[in-house]
Amino acid sequence: MKVTWKTFLTLSLWLMTTMSLANDNKLTLENCHLGEIRSQVKCGKLKVLENYQKPEGEKISINFAVLPAIDDSEYKTPLMFLAGGPGQAATELAMLLNRAFREVRKTRDIILVDQRGTGKSHPLSCDLEEEGSVYNMLTKDFKASDVNECVSQFEGDLSQYNSENAIRDFDAVREALGHAKINIYGGSYGTRAGLVYMRMFPESLESVVLDGVGPIEVPIGLFGQSVDRAFNLLVENCQKSEPCHQAFPDLAEEFQKVKLRLASAPVSIDIQHPRLGKPIKFILDDEKFINNLRMQLYSTNGRSLMPLVINQAYLGNYQPLIGLMASTEGEQQVYTGLHFNIVCNEDVPRISEKMKAVDANNNFDGDTGHFIFDNICPLIPKYRPSNNFYQSVTANIPTLILSGNLDPVTPPSNGEYAAKSLPNSHHIVVKNTAHIVATSTCANEIVNEFLTKKDPKVLDETCLDDIPEETFMTSVNGIQ
Repeated sequence: MKVTWKTFLTLSLWLMTTMSLANDNKLTLENCHLGEIRSQVKCGKLKVLENYQKPEGEKISINFAVLPAIDDSEYKTPLMFLAGGPGQAATELAMLLNRAFREVRKTRDIILVDQRGTGKSHPLSCDLEEEGSVYNMLTKDFKASDVNECVSQFEGDLSQYNSENAIRDFDAVREALGHAKINIYGGSYGTRAGLVYMRMFPESLESVVLDGVGPIEVPIGLFGQSVDRAFNLLVENCQKSEPCHQAFPDLAEEFQKVKLRLASAPVSIDIQHPRLGKPIKFILDDEKFINNLRMQLYSTNGRSLMPLVINQAYLGNYQPLIGLMASTEGEQQVYTGLHFNIVCNEDVPRISEKMKAVDANNNFDGDTGHFIFDNICPLIPKYRPSNNFYQSVTANIPTLILSGNLDPVTPPSNGEYAAKSLPNSHHIVVKNTAHIVATSTCANEIVNEFLTKKDPKVLDETCLDDIPEETFMTSVNGIQ
């Protein structure tokens, strides 16, 4: 759920043929090439109402792509992907999904829809960030005027760029493509969208996969306790690993000492921009240090580097941290306008001061994760979801729930919320895995099996037993 103030570029779509499908000038579907996927796929646009309560009102264009089944000789119900964030554009994840769900795509179409407000679906984005600002800006440099200027660049009625209208769009794409039913896979915020889909259009869904659950009952943004849990598991796993424990016997203490040192005296270092090669200032305080490490907890690769980065920072060497920042700069960007529009209106109003206090009672980042609540959300135009938006979902649809035990933002306890109310579900907690399970483990094979069997309780989960324990880099030479 990472955000920055900058325009995020969409993947290029090169149209290769003339229109192959049209419906009253509302739907277009054309052969194209998407990103670096070698095979030809299909790119589409569908005109929908910006406000579904105003049949004669403004229309917007919803962008989508279809990755056709490799073998379509035996028709199988397609899989629609619901992206995370909120604010990720599904078509911009096409390469990752094409690789992760290769078994699924052998016999099924995969449908990628850019949620309204992302990608090429009326994007809510603005350009207020200078090159290098990720290195030389601090949280205290935030200016409310930047948010106001950003919001002023958005076009349309922001109250209509909400989760429920997104689901109306997704179901409109399903119907326009001629599918009586679809399967859906949601990851992170995409699970929240998936749950809303299950409530609004249960008759459209054959089965559901929820990976890294953001339950209806849990407001997005309260991550302090779950991040602290994920970091404590990292420290425990480092202690259990003989090489890591020998290299970093005082990891937790060193982390706390770096935080205190940077809080009292931020550092400023002259460096070469890792990507552009030009001289810039690298400025670091405790919040920036914490925020960058928090993002590494999302993946096992990032986690493997954290003990070394913390230890080197403790020793006064910030180059490994700079390298880590450079390696992840630009990854999995989100469209900030949609992100804040949804989180600030659908989640933050439910967060009480007591909830914030409980969340801030942790040893990793305290209340630094609450910056959006207090500084950005008051500047975002207000809307409120429908009265039944927050009701627990009880649809009797075959549902596979996946959680990574090391996940810093959607821990296994989140998956239990969904499992309690969904009568035809099964919750798998995957050890030694962090945020989003199916794209980084053999769980994608389990997803493929589930889409065929439609029974979440009879799946072969044995491959998950082979996921190795966490390993850690213990020196700048890469020795583990």
